[in-house]
Amino acid sequence: MRFPFLLAFPLASLELSAASAVVIRHDVPDSAYLVPASEFPALIDLPDEGHGVLVSNQWIVTAAHATQWHPVEQVMINGQCRSVEKIIVHPGYKKAPDVPPTGDTAPFMVAMASNDDIALIKLSQPLNDVTPVAMFRTSDEQGHLGKLYGKGATGNGLNGQDMHSSHRGALRRAFNRVSSADGKWLTYAFDPGPKGHRLEGTSASGDSGGPLLIKVNGKWTLAGLTAWQFAKGDISEFQPGRYGQVSYLTRISHYADWADSVIAAQ
Repeated sequence: MRFPFLLAFPLASLELSAASAVVIRHDVPDSAYLVPASEFPALIDLPDEGHGVLVSNQWIVTAAHATQWHPVEQVMINGQCRSVEKIIVHPGYKKAPDVPPTGDTAPFMVAMASNDDIALIKLSQPLNDVTPVAMFRTSDEQGHLGKLYGKGATGNGLNGQDMHSSHRGALRRAFNRVSSADGKWLTYAFDPGPKGHRLEGTSASGDSGGPLLIKVNGKWTLAGLTAWQFAKGDISEFQPGRYGQVSYLTRISHYADWADSVIAAQ
């Protein structure tokens, strides 16, 4: 079983779940979260599952773990298939350890937190039909309202992720507020009721590499990439997507200089 924690293990590896994308509030209609692909054309669909974001006319940024399950020779952008020239994984990335069906989650949490879960994908040809998204570059993400997108698994905060939903489904958009910004990671918690946004949500299996956007001077910028969810206790009791869970996202501001240097060198 692939299980590098979707939420605690890379968010698209949890083969327990699947999707229409993004886990939503139990008290809000699903239709409120569904959006057309035209709302965010810079969202990249990786083969089978997982996402990335176009950050220049020839470069995509994504979670490194989302590039490891199958060859990424082509991606879908704005409804068209585009060829990939190369993938450059951060040198600090380490493949997540295999997760047994039972046991303490703590060692896996330590492994995930120490990782550099980011990669760049270079397209074979530059694009002229999609506007890239700027990377968030300052260190003041905490407290900002973020917007997330995904086509992965869905479910609701009371019951958690629907383990029978597909990992590649309809596009959903949700909101959440950045609760911490520290080193490599941003975090947000999935809050119920009045504490949460009216369209509060959290990412699910199949959403790996998808964006968390923060508005700067009236424009949405890329602040984080869906990576993993924190879990504690026994692995067998972990149910992703429930209220109260904390999601970790690769922090773009931490890696922006690395991305710039790679793109410049190419």
